[in-house]
Amino acid sequence: MLRVLGLPSLLVALVIGGYLYAKDAKTNGPTSPTVTLAIAQANTAVGATNFQGADTAMQAFFAQSSTYAGATLPPGSGVVLVRADATSYCLQATAADGTAQHESGPGGQPRPGAC
Repeated sequence: MLRVLGLPSLLVALVIGGYLYAKDAKTNGPTSPTVTLAIAQANTAVGATNFQGADTAMQAFFAQSSTYAGATLPPGSGVVLVRADATSYCLQATAADGTAQHESGPGGQPRPGAC
């Protein structure tokens, strides 16, 4: 008698376990809203850090030549100098997920989108 109930009990346990896993994956999996938000916040934080280093390089160039025109950024900074004139510049960075951020300087804040 126990052998007859063993297989159906095992199947019921597997079905319940699969259902619970599927429910949990929706709220804690890689595409859940919580994880997606955490990734977006991390990309923003990395972009802000990259912009800080580039801003420092731009300010050093301005202190030396009294203009932003002709400035270059150190390689590997993760930021591209899109535009620079005598009094302003625009920096742009692309996050790992392909979204662009830009900062109009001097003294700007990182914003979504391209320059």
